Amino acid sequence: VQLQASGGGLVQAGDSLTLSCVVSGDTGSRYTMAWFRQAPGKEREFVAAIWRSGNRYYADSVKGRFTISRDNAKKTVYLIMNNLRPEDTAVYYCAADGTLILSSVRDANQYDYWGQGTQVTVSS
Repeated sequence: VQLQASGGGLVQAGDSLTLSCVVSGDTGSRYTMAWFRQAPGKEREFVAAIWRSGNRYYADSVKGRFTISRDNAKKTVYLIMNNLRPEDTAVYYCAADGTLILSSVRDANQYDYWGQGTQVTVSS
């Protein structure tokens, strides 16, 4: 399975941005898909995940501002980011796993497949 993330860029605080992650090498529908991010000098942190069933999970820091969605026909997962803040600045990574259990959805170590990352920079 290969993941290709795109859509990052430089925006101002309050702007919106949509990230995309395309899955290849397998059908994407059987995987739990997630977005993580890593800011300079910080550990990779969970942002959002969408379960195979469509259930969604968010980090408290992005709840109400970010939306994760998936289009299984296009094998693509999206992260719609609204009202961006400077503290959202990071490299964003998409991840996938086919055997994840619910209690591990926020644990980066449990995901088997990763995309290359896309930079999001939010200026104040």
